[in-house]
Amino acid sequence: RCQGYPYTFHQIIRSLGQAYLPSAGRQGEVSKRGLDIVETVSHYSGPLTRFVMKKFLKSFLALGLLAGATASAAELTVYSHRHYDSDAVLFKQFTEETGIKVNVVKGSADQLIQRLASEGKNSPADVLLTVDAGRLHRAKAAGVLQPVKSKALAKNVPASMRDPEGHWYGMTVRSRVIVYAKDRVKPGTLSTYEALAKPEWKGRVVARSSSNIYNQSLLASIIAANGSDKALAWAKAIRKNMARSPRGSDRDQARAVAAGLADVAIMNTYYLGILANSSVAADREVAAKVGVFFPNQDGRGAHINVSGGGVAVGSKNKKEAIRFLEFLTSAKSQETFGNVNHEYPVIIGNNKSELLKSWGSFKADDVNLSVLGAKNAEAVKLFDLAGWE
Repeated sequence: RCQGYPYTFHQIIRSLGQAYLPSAGRQGEVSKRGLDIVETVSHYSGPLTRFVMKKFLKSFLALGLLAGATASAAELTVYSHRHYDSDAVLFKQFTEETGIKVNVVKGSADQLIQRLASEGKNSPADVLLTVDAGRLHRAKAAGVLQPVKSKALAKNVPASMRDPEGHWYGMTVRSRVIVYAKDRVKPGTLSTYEALAKPEWKGRVVARSSSNIYNQSLLASIIAANGSDKALAWAKAIRKNMARSPRGSDRDQARAVAAGLADVAIMNTYYLGILANSSVAADREVAAKVGVFFPNQDGRGAHINVSGGGVAVGSKNKKEAIRFLEFLTSAKSQETFGNVNHEYPVIIGNNKSELLKSWGSFKADDVNLSVLGAKNAEAVKLFDLAGWE
């Protein structure tokens, strides 16, 4: 007990704790009860006790203010183009580990970028997640992302897989590969993306439309590597070598190869993982009939792209938003993306997925992926000139 003070130290702490229980309209406010305790100590105690107790109690009250402020900010709004089970699992884990609730608003990349642009700094969004560096570049160009720096993000995400100015960071990796019919094509006959333009592949190739961002980013990478003239010649030759006009999804290209309509397809590894783990037997059969070939292994490496995210320009919870991106790029989360969603980690050599391992290790093109966005408009123009619908 303090000198002449009618309560024990334990009772003081208990009273203060009750004074700071978070409640609506009360977070961050000093309750009258807490102030009364400080004044009572001042009245009853001697000089030394009064000095020590007032210092302690005011520090306690300051902590209460901090706790209240933290509680009011423990929520994030995420605008996400991604629609995967892995994300739901990880968002839940993030909340369990940090106490920060994650509210998700879904839509297409273009819809979400337009919404962010319209809302401006009044947007409730804290984070934007989307697929493909081309779209991330588009978000940066639209001014809806703010640059952020973090030692953890710099460690977790290779320099080639993040915006040089910190507007966005890669989160998962997919490679755009050549998928081939195991019963008709020997892997030794495959080599590069460029080689598919040779006459011997006429009528044997399938690919999706040039309006697809994945194909646009692939062509952008070829422009970066070989120049515009060679990239245009490649697009023209691939279009002539197609077994049918461009159509369907990436999975439809694998189905066409399995059905014998073509011998090779250009597609993302992620979609083959979906087929291999489908609840539909016919899809699993498609995956079993095709093989994966990583092109350009003696040169620049296979083309890769990322899913990624950035902090919204109007985020009121920047610190928590950065923490969220750090969590998604951590080793533990990266393993979840691989096992649940068949995506490579941003540090590709850290892959733990047995399915992805079964396709073999590969050399990836290390061009900074921001280049894919910067050259997107040129890629679209070249596709149009090539007659690739």
